[in-house]
Amino acid sequence: MEKENCSSVTEFIFLGSTSNLGGKVTLFATLLLIYLINLLGNLGMIILIRMDPQLQTPMYLFLSHLSFCDLCYSTAVGPKMLVDLLAKNKPIPFYGCALQFLIACTFADSECLLLAVMAYDWYKTVRSPLLYAVSMSSRVCSLLMAGVYLMGMIGALIHTTLAFSLCFCGSNEINHFFCDLPPLYLLSCSDTQVNELTVFIVFGVIELSSISGVLVSYCYIILAVSKIHSAEGRFKAFSTCASHLTAVAIFQGTLLFMYFRPSSIYSLEQDKMTSLFYTLMIPMLNPLIYSLQNKDVKNALEKLKNKRWFQIFISYICIHI
Repeated sequence: MEKENCSSVTEFIFLGSTSNLGGKVTLFATLLLIYLINLLGNLGMIILIRMDPQLQTPMYLFLSHLSFCDLCYSTAVGPKMLVDLLAKNKPIPFYGCALQFLIACTFADSECLLLAVMAYDWYKTVRSPLLYAVSMSSRVCSLLMAGVYLMGMIGALIHTTLAFSLCFCGSNEINHFFCDLPPLYLLSCSDTQVNELTVFIVFGVIELSSISGVLVSYCYIILAVSKIHSAEGRFKAFSTCASHLTAVAIFQGTLLFMYFRPSSIYSLEQDKMTSLFYTLMIPMLNPLIYSLQNKDVKNALEKLKNKRWFQIFISYICIHI
């Protein structure tokens, strides 16, 4: 393929999720509500953890980074998708598309690895609580988070570089609501076998690392919890385990379904619904999953609600809505 044909596309156009006007308005209202809950929940979780001295532990540090990842990859997709739902034309520049995918992929990959780090952290908490402060020092936590973000960025850069080096010499209409690999591969007139193999290898390494890390950590956690004599202690430990495993199962299960399906059963319409779930629904659910059964978060929230400045802020917001 000649080089000039490869660079002929300067922008892409999203076809969106529905062409029915009534359906668009309903979908817009629903997704706007979900995105606002996601925004308030994750931003609120980050602020709450940073402000409350009782939450200055590695477990809540990692939880604040989970909220940050959720916020970043959902914001890379959400606002543009909401604007496009009510817009007649839905263009995105070629490099804007690359940037959107790079950000979304970086933080989605980082979240995969972060879930494994959180499982390891909880294992250290349960197994040796007296040595926890030493084994999970600030330096160790910083190194773990640097590794998580570095691996996420490397994986995203590989996919972005390969995907946007393809030739797009035909239609520039993406049958999706954001820039993702499968619909981009369908537009390309290049051979995408290398790209698809790379997706399988890179995502496979990240998923395998994350899932194996979670499973190994939880095997040790179950052994450690079984030795706890206090019923209340066992309940608290298993309650935290249940919250984390719920988040892992939802997020990892969705990504495995998205990127490890056989091409013979691939469906763009199914892909859109699954993408909506993991880009907006999961970031909305995570703060709820981790806060509803967490006494520390509830107590911190109660203390925040009793602060005078917070009451004034809420009153101001209510008056101006």
